[in-house]
Amino acid sequence: MDEHKPRNSFDIPAVFYFEVGNMHSGSRDQLRFFITPADGMLHADTWNEDVCYEIAQERGILSGHADFPLSEEGFQQMIAFLQAEYDKNGADSAKTV
Repeated sequence: MDEHKPRNSFDIPAVFYFEVGNMHSGSRDQLRFFITPADGMLHADTWNEDVCYEIAQERGILSGHADFPLSEEGFQQMIAFLQAEYDKNGADSAKTV
């Protein structure tokens, strides 16, 4: 059934989801991410501890941040950013679990 196939390697909804103002949080192995749309941009934050976004902010443990245009091209750039963060941090952490 196609509706249960991952949308991309991080299972993030399509760009339309963000164009209407929705936020999204998720994880892949030990990498956590939070994506918010604002002012025509997608803001993506990452961290590697098993805590929510608000606590990650409070503790100052966000490991990555990047902004991308709120467009299909920007969305694909964001996926590439998340993959780079995963390759840098998440994949190593997953091996220790």
